Amino acid sequence: MTTYIQNKKARFDFEVLDTFEAGLVLNGFEVKGIRAKRGKLEGAHVIVRGGEAYLVGSSITPLQPLNVPKSYDPERPRKLLLSKKELALIENKTETAGLTAIAVRLYNNNRKVKLELAIARGKKKQDKRESIKARDVKRDIDRTLKSQ
Repeated sequence: MTTYIQNKKARFDFEVLDTFEAGLVLNGFEVKGIRAKRGKLEGAHVIVRGGEAYLVGSSITPLQPLNVPKSYDPERPRKLLLSKKELALIENKTETAGLTAIAVRLYNNNRKVKLELAIARGKKKQDKRESIKARDVKRDIDRTLKSQ
């Protein structure tokens, strides 16, 4: 499994509670752009409307911009392919519990582009400080173990 695009701030800004794997409805030139790592997931989230889930806020730049229709919008909402059970679970958690569904990474699974999305709760400033402190302590421990 190759990770093409990753939302690096997702695990720093949010506390991940549950993850799902979803397929995406994409055009051919979008798939080529993703495989060339031309896109961003920062700020991307999932909304559920009318029994369908959509990825909103992501941007996928085509690999060859001249071979793209003039009406192409790189930030268009993209439909997600999930089971009815997963859709109902995501919809219930995002509406009732005050949680959000965020995009974590785009990767391949048997030559198909998949999206890893997570049900998450936003971290407060104090929680982020604790994360930074824990990361620094881990880095210092690794340095001392490596030098010995």
